[in-house]
Amino acid sequence: MFLNLASDSKKILPYLGFFLVILSPFFAEASSVEVKDIRSWSSENYTRVVVDLTNTVEFSKNRLSNPDRLYFDVKDAHISKEINTSIPVGDGILKTVRASQFNKTTVRVVLDLDEISDYQTFIFDDPARLVIDVYGKTRTADKPDMNFVKRRIVLDPGHGGHDPGAVGPKNLYEKDVVLDIALKLKKVLMEDPFNEVFLTRERDIFIPLEERTAMANKKNADLFLSIHANASPRREAKGIETYLLNWTDDEEAIRVAARENAISLKKMRAMNRQVDIVDVIKSDLIRENKRDESIKLANYIQRSLISNLDSDTKLVLNLGVKQALFYVLFGAKMPSVLVEVSFISNPEEERLLSNDAYRTEIAKGIAKGLNTYLTSAPTVQKVVEFRDHPSFFR
Repeated sequence: MFLNLASDSKKILPYLGFFLVILSPFFAEASSVEVKDIRSWSSENYTRVVVDLTNTVEFSKNRLSNPDRLYFDVKDAHISKEINTSIPVGDGILKTVRASQFNKTTVRVVLDLDEISDYQTFIFDDPARLVIDVYGKTRTADKPDMNFVKRRIVLDPGHGGHDPGAVGPKNLYEKDVVLDIALKLKKVLMEDPFNEVFLTRERDIFIPLEERTAMANKKNADLFLSIHANASPRREAKGIETYLLNWTDDEEAIRVAARENAISLKKMRAMNRQVDIVDVIKSDLIRENKRDESIKLANYIQRSLISNLDSDTKLVLNLGVKQALFYVLFGAKMPSVLVEVSFISNPEEERLLSNDAYRTEIAKGIAKGLNTYLTSAPTVQKVVEFRDHPSFFR
């Protein structure tokens, strides 16, 4: 039976209004962003807090005293019923991380502070998350134990698990290629007893980008190297390039970063225009001369890779050292770079990458570049001094 809307409208409207009032909170919640989870990682003088979201958000930040705390108000958001609303940290930087529904449209995330020197925040997309990096105050270091002075290197094979990365014309997966290269590289680097080498993953598993950086910071690494294989819609695109973190207006570099960050090109372009992102990167790069050291590291790796591979294949195209906003390099405390070892989308370079000998030469080339950088770095000079000290071998 159909209603006569003209004649029955006066009867329907009061009831319709009643139902809209009753259901409006549900519609509001459905349209808002959900705060799904809160995670944290701690290391010496550094803590990373990640707030997982269902979509990108606007947020405000502030600091209060008595007691000392930072708080972040996530706008148009509601908190998941399953979330742990109080996370004890107790690392000397943060005491706890708390979250609550501050009002109907705002979730407040509170960081109870112990002792900090600085903090920075940024939003990642796909999946959306608010990343908060908090830095502790630098303390006078004790004299290092001479038996344990080593160079800590963290290698990050990109992608993994449900994320295959780029896929070649003959179905070669980036995630498999870069993992094999990282394992080979670790083996070469471990030949030097003064190297400690860690991988963010040693098998086919997925690790979020922000967690990879936090792992390097937690290890208090001296170097962080993320390993990837490039891809392009142009099948003829080929070559090797090495990146460091910085904003850029280079369209090709923006495209590469968009793919590795798993976000749209439009969002990647917008990121390079955001003033707050640029300010965060500036402050991050200034810290401990990280930008200058990352430039040195990138150049050593790029030159060594090209030199090592060119002597064998005569086919290597040197695309040089570039810069872009890679999520995986955000917040890294140490010199950090990302290397694109070849174009897996190029049929010839896919064939090379499927060859075990070629991957071995890539690993050797990167190792030579890393060793060249390490022997010129101040931390390595300390190792040599301790190695020469009479008590070192006792």
